[in-house]
Amino acid sequence: MKTLVRGPRYIAIEILCRWEESHQPLDYLTEQCFAAMAPEDARDRQLSISLVYGVIRRRTYLDWVLDRFSSHPLAKMKNRTLQALRVGLFQLLFLDRIPSSAAVNETVQALKDMKQPKWLTGFVNGMLRTMERQRNNIPCPSKSKGLIPEAAFLNHPEWLIQRWKDRYGKNQAVALCEANNTQAHLCLRVNTSLSTPSALQEKLEAAGLDVELGNFSPVAIKIADYHGTVDAIPGFSEGLFQVQDEAAQLVSLLLAPLKPGYTYLDGCAGLGGKTSHLAQMMPAGSILEASEPHSGRVKKLRENLVRLRLEKTVTIVEGTIESLLPARKGKYHGMLIDAPCSGLGVIRRHPDIRWNRNPGDLQRYQEMQSALLGAAADLLAPAGTLVYATCSLEPEENEVVVQKFLENHPRFMVSDCRESLPESCDSLVDSAGFFRTMPGRDDLDGFFAAKLLKMQN
Repeated sequence: MKTLVRGPRYIAIEILCRWEESHQPLDYLTEQCFAAMAPEDARDRQLSISLVYGVIRRRTYLDWVLDRFSSHPLAKMKNRTLQALRVGLFQLLFLDRIPSSAAVNETVQALKDMKQPKWLTGFVNGMLRTMERQRNNIPCPSKSKGLIPEAAFLNHPEWLIQRWKDRYGKNQAVALCEANNTQAHLCLRVNTSLSTPSALQEKLEAAGLDVELGNFSPVAIKIADYHGTVDAIPGFSEGLFQVQDEAAQLVSLLLAPLKPGYTYLDGCAGLGGKTSHLAQMMPAGSILEASEPHSGRVKKLRENLVRLRLEKTVTIVEGTIESLLPARKGKYHGMLIDAPCSGLGVIRRHPDIRWNRNPGDLQRYQEMQSALLGAAADLLAPAGTLVYATCSLEPEENEVVVQKFLENHPRFMVSDCRESLPESCDSLVDSAGFFRTMPGRDDLDGFFAAKLLKMQN
């Protein structure tokens, strides 16, 4: 099928319409739309992404503003009309580098290109121009908390706001929501099989990038205010780094110490972020296997390992960890289970997650996570190490899962995560020995991990 080249606002509106109707992951919908109507300029691609992510991060606030100016109820608007208004308003209020005339004209033109009726494009044009004229009188979220309803200021579902208030208190809950509404810095994990943190830092600085070493992970480099594509960063094609938040990097360290001659398994490999980290840590003579049941993710896992020059270090098993039984029972000396979860700890990188989840999802994920740990217990050798991790903040997916597992598997015990992490990470481990990070407190993605040891008898 022939690719139709469309403008960035056209693509942004289309992605948002598809997301509103399907609530599929934004990454998937963005890739789908770019394939069908790819903009020629990389800057247009980045603008499309900025518009989509910005609108979803500020959706409740944008709707509060729109409702103040619209004589027509937002709930009765057509999806495409509402998404166009959100895209236009987001540019007016949050993207200073875009002239207001371009924000209005190009958004209206996108609707015209979509063959929307003249009365509708006129309605959107009129609303955007009215809001542009009144822009200085619209309360800004960062400066006018008292003038904006809490839900509009925090931009999270009510059930999630209340849940976090009950657990953390109002101040910490607000800080968490505010952190989720900002764009996280880009963080790289240096591929130490090919480079060093200092060498990659020097290479990036020579290219004019504003970089600094990580605060917690010994192989992390942070890039400030980067708006380009990842593959344009020097060293990408040579495999010198993998994009990965520091919190995720620290999870892999929990499997240490890795020993020569031992066999390890990444039981939920996905695209290979933690798989490739383990691969670059593997001592000579050890074996690393990676299990992943989804064929599309297996393909990208292989591609990532090839780019990082680590493909010979990992054996990929296409299947679930349950499918490894009974043939591999007791085979692995160390296992990482980075379990499927709600993802409520990585909202700042995946803002759509907040709107895609409901309280009932937590129980569904818990059942899946418990099943994975049960299979992992059988696959692990005596005296082996099992690391259980999620990118969730919710106890139902974290300590509750671990507690139930320990009740059903008395041969396992919790090991203090501090013993496997640098001293700089002491504050990230709680009194029970669990690893926990949180946006708004640590400037990290929200992760949980438990290190479990299987006794000999």
